[in-house]
Amino acid sequence: MLTELCARLAKLPALDALAGAISARPANQQATLYRLSPLIGAARPPIVAALASRLSTPLLYIVSSTAAALRTVDDLQMWLPQRCVLHFAISDTLPYEQMAPSPEILRQRLQVLHALAGTTWLDAPPIVVVAMRALQQPTLKPEELATATTRLRLHSNTPQNNLVRTWLAQGYQPVAIVQQPADLARRGGIVDIWPPADEQPLRIEWFGDEIDSLRRFEPGTQRSEQRIETALIGPVYEFPYWQHDKALERITALDVRTLRPEAQASWRAALERMAAGEHTDSWSFFAPFYRTEDGLPSLLQHLPAGSVVAFDEALLLSQVAHEWQDRSEDQYNQLIDGSELPRGFPRPYLRWEELIGSSSTPAAGLALLDLSNNAELDVARWITGGAPLDVRAYATPGFQPEELFGGQLKRLVQAVVERLRGGEEVVMVTPQAARLQELVSETYHASNGKGNTLPAGFTVVHGALSEGWHLPDQRLILYTDSEIFGWQQHRSQVSRRARKQRTENERAAFLRGLKPGDYVVHIEHGIAVYEGLLRRTVADIEREYLSLRYAAGDRLYVPVDQVDRVARYIGAGDAAPQLTRLGTQEWERAKRKARAAVRDLADDLLEIYARRQTQTGHAFEPDNEWQRELENAFPYVETADQLQALGEIKHDMESPHPMDRLICGDVGFGKTEVALRAAFKAVQSGRQVAVLVPTTVLAQQHYNTFRQRMAAFPLNIEMLSRFRTPKEQDAIVERTTRGEIDILIGTHRLLSKDVRFKDLGLLIVDEEQRFGVRHKEQLKQMRAAVDVLTLTATPIPRTLHMTLAGIRDMSLINTPPEDRIPIKTYVVPYDDTLVRESIERELGRGGQVYFVHNRVQSIYHIANKLQKLVPDAEIGVAHGQMDERELEQMMMSFFKGEYDVLVCTTIIENGLDVPNANTLIIDEAPNYGLAQLYQLRGRVGRATNRAYAYLLYRQDKPMTEEAQQRLQVIQEATELGAGFRIAMRDLEIRGAGNLLGAEQSGHIAAVGFDLYSRLLEQAVHQLKAGKSFDDEDADTPPPADPATDANGEPPPRATRPKRGKTAADIVVNEKILVSPLVTLDLPLTAYLPEDYIDDDTVRLGVYQRMAEANTPPEVQALRQELRDRFGELPEPAANLLTWLLIKALALHAGINSVITTDEEFIVRLPTMDTQGRERIKRRFGRDKALRVGPQFLRLDRRELNGNWADKLIGVLDVLGR
Repeated sequence: MLTELCARLAKLPALDALAGAISARPANQQATLYRLSPLIGAARPPIVAALASRLSTPLLYIVSSTAAALRTVDDLQMWLPQRCVLHFAISDTLPYEQMAPSPEILRQRLQVLHALAGTTWLDAPPIVVVAMRALQQPTLKPEELATATTRLRLHSNTPQNNLVRTWLAQGYQPVAIVQQPADLARRGGIVDIWPPADEQPLRIEWFGDEIDSLRRFEPGTQRSEQRIETALIGPVYEFPYWQHDKALERITALDVRTLRPEAQASWRAALERMAAGEHTDSWSFFAPFYRTEDGLPSLLQHLPAGSVVAFDEALLLSQVAHEWQDRSEDQYNQLIDGSELPRGFPRPYLRWEELIGSSSTPAAGLALLDLSNNAELDVARWITGGAPLDVRAYATPGFQPEELFGGQLKRLVQAVVERLRGGEEVVMVTPQAARLQELVSETYHASNGKGNTLPAGFTVVHGALSEGWHLPDQRLILYTDSEIFGWQQHRSQVSRRARKQRTENERAAFLRGLKPGDYVVHIEHGIAVYEGLLRRTVADIEREYLSLRYAAGDRLYVPVDQVDRVARYIGAGDAAPQLTRLGTQEWERAKRKARAAVRDLADDLLEIYARRQTQTGHAFEPDNEWQRELENAFPYVETADQLQALGEIKHDMESPHPMDRLICGDVGFGKTEVALRAAFKAVQSGRQVAVLVPTTVLAQQHYNTFRQRMAAFPLNIEMLSRFRTPKEQDAIVERTTRGEIDILIGTHRLLSKDVRFKDLGLLIVDEEQRFGVRHKEQLKQMRAAVDVLTLTATPIPRTLHMTLAGIRDMSLINTPPEDRIPIKTYVVPYDDTLVRESIERELGRGGQVYFVHNRVQSIYHIANKLQKLVPDAEIGVAHGQMDERELEQMMMSFFKGEYDVLVCTTIIENGLDVPNANTLIIDEAPNYGLAQLYQLRGRVGRATNRAYAYLLYRQDKPMTEEAQQRLQVIQEATELGAGFRIAMRDLEIRGAGNLLGAEQSGHIAAVGFDLYSRLLEQAVHQLKAGKSFDDEDADTPPPADPATDANGEPPPRATRPKRGKTAADIVVNEKILVSPLVTLDLPLTAYLPEDYIDDDTVRLGVYQRMAEANTPPEVQALRQELRDRFGELPEPAANLLTWLLIKALALHAGINSVITTDEEFIVRLPTMDTQGRERIKRRFGRDKALRVGPQFLRLDRRELNGNWADKLIGVLDVLGR
């Protein structure tokens, strides 16, 4: 619908004439300025869209800020969904700052350069939106971009060595696995490369010198996803990196003797890394030295002749440019005065004068479109610096602002109906489209009679625009959420690939990730030290093993297909564990004691579980139309994890048993939206909902969110917290008792005795670990009666443990929202200069800053100090001892952007969602717990801008080893969705002993947390099934694969027949393991050769995945992945896959063992029924090589002539059917 409306706007007389004049002018004509005024701000995006739809040249639209640019991009994508709309983003580094720009911003900027060069146009030229400051940041020259771009074509003859040499010279970094932009990995005839301008890396496969395949692949899984015909490999940086030698000459020519000693040392260290070709944050700092002397290139140089440059509010653009210029010059002078920067350092930004009247602006040939309302400003002089300019003026259609309704839906609907009756045309653009259409339809029919349909002039569009307008000449009104509800919502329309959901194996891989020197636990043999991978040959059979060192120097070699039997050791404290002695009973004794303790604990835990399962709860109704309307109104694209979690919640709610589900979702990953939909579902079934949160601020945040999302529906939502007066609280409590409140959000005040619900159906608990013992006891009692949904970003160990043990259902939301960028985290000593620069960088890009100082007595002193460091900043203070109203006012003021910096305690830890705040500084970070640091860091990084977190420590204060570990973990866990991993590391750092009390900690120390968890999990599994906890098979977790008998139990453990020494035996204090599920002894040289996968870490990771491949499809998927990532399988690797396939088929068929002797293969089964024997005889009855017995199958090796593997696979396949 909006596309049609856009076409209508383009035909308005003024716009039609303007588009015709621009299209008719010769491309090489002198620049022409077209002025279109007056024009309200809301009308500019549709006007630009309407003009662009008529033009065949690129259009560059200059706005004042990043916020305006993002709004404009969203709006243009709504008006022109088929067009390529790009954002040339502001680089998030300050001039003279040694910090690299975020990969996402670099990608956006390089994409624009490629688009303007015409290399990536599809059907229509691009529209580029740019903030003024982004224009002042230099980029590559057009000819430099061309030099650094390689176009690849399928089946072209392009020698690999030449290309790889070129790419390395351009700055691509050689790595084992491509995981981030600018990485390059080479494996024989395959090269993986990630051009920074691309969203996904590229896999190139050669056959000789011919490119045989071009494939996009997913970096998380390393699997190819899409075959393509052509690809562009562009530059790594926005400067000519290949001018490396000349740049180093220019840098070393500077006199750095004037710098203070620390700055000199830092300067020299950076130069050494650069000279060695290392990939460092210093590259962008030194970028000016790579550019030639003939001026700084700007984006404007990339515009083809005849392009259109539109801009709004020329005076504001001039002010923004000069402010940035002045701030950068001040920064330069401060660094020079502080002996931080050598004199003569080249300027890394374009001045205003350079942009408007120099060689960086090819004014000739451009069509300039002024959308300002500054008729008195000489825009011609502003553009050309005084050069003559042809100016043409056009009167705009009379766009007017539309009336604001601020959520008063009754008044809005009445106004819409009256306008429709008057013959006007009304268009509404909102995520709440279906509900608003319903409201207008009801009111229209009520006043005009049931038979009357809504007039054709009424249209509702599902989507979001910034603002609406009224066009009286056309009798046309456009409403958006800004007019309807009083807020703006944006749905990013850019088509983006879905991020791959992490598999359970990948989520759990942290527990198993091994490196030499780690303490490990082997499930059968106890605690050892992992020493690495090694190959051994026995009886002419070569295989690879994990080498484990035990007490007294004994070693155990674990076959690589059984690495799932080994896990990292996590104990009950910091002490190193005692290594197990092989050949003794001490490990069995430790396991027996742990097993007994676990049984008692499992009984206690299951009592809670059983009580809930026997309790009859309320089965909520299936989703209705309103539920679907609410969910369709979500202004973002749901992640796969969100949808899965929601499906699990709805399944629980519709069952007759009370729900008790934990949602472990990373900070800002959409837990609130999932909870909100669950709450709405409960209300649709006529039940009340309580939302319990730990802080007043979080209560306010949820209250605002719930009201905003449900504004179009007749629900009563209220809040109980300190932000309400006692009188207001009493009234809310009374209305809740009468059942008039549908959703009540509050702090622990909700648990007070006077708060009684008429019909409570769902309790949502946010961050349960923040509540005290007494409140948790109250929650425990509520759990048995109502559905409970618990939200947490970092599961506390007890909660995590219960989840792992299967007592509580858990959903993981580990997929980041689209556009989310990982937070750049620094652990650094406190330094005034660093604090000032980090605040100024954030303010420079229009953002806000949290400064966390957790001591109320000195917080105002810190605020005053920051005010002196950054005099221009507006600084506010917030802490829990403030008056409630004062605190609420401060938080709301910061939310509205009235303060630049909020100096606060950990009161912001939960709930305050300020997308514009993207720098966090934590003072004295060693004093905080890991989960707390993680929660605090989650306050930033909620927008599309790169966020920064500075964890400061005082150099004059000693730091404990545990605090150092915490800071290291938080710095390393920068990937999106690291909350689950953080909880595991927290468990490791603090030890697992405090998980379940001192009584259990000794057993955890004795057998390690991983095995302890397996024992507990199995005890729970068997007791839930009404079975005794059997010692014999307690070493293995409950089966999750087809390796079970008819009762769902693992098949009995194999016993080896007595035989001569085979390839699987290694003697003298060294043992080979036997899997408890199936014993395989096959004459295969099976391993991953080092010349196939040369990186030990990668190879071990593949081995771990292989050990978990228990079905033929999983083995086949691994085979395809290896072929895709590493090329054709060499014989040992192919043999290993054959081994895995035989193991998977044997597991499925319930086989105990497959043993090799000199004469035959012996396949041993627990029993074989008559049907099984008949099946074998029908399939292989005449086969001389096969003999069938009641518990054995024997395959004669002499009769098989070397084809034993195919025959064995066929037999096992038949047995498993």
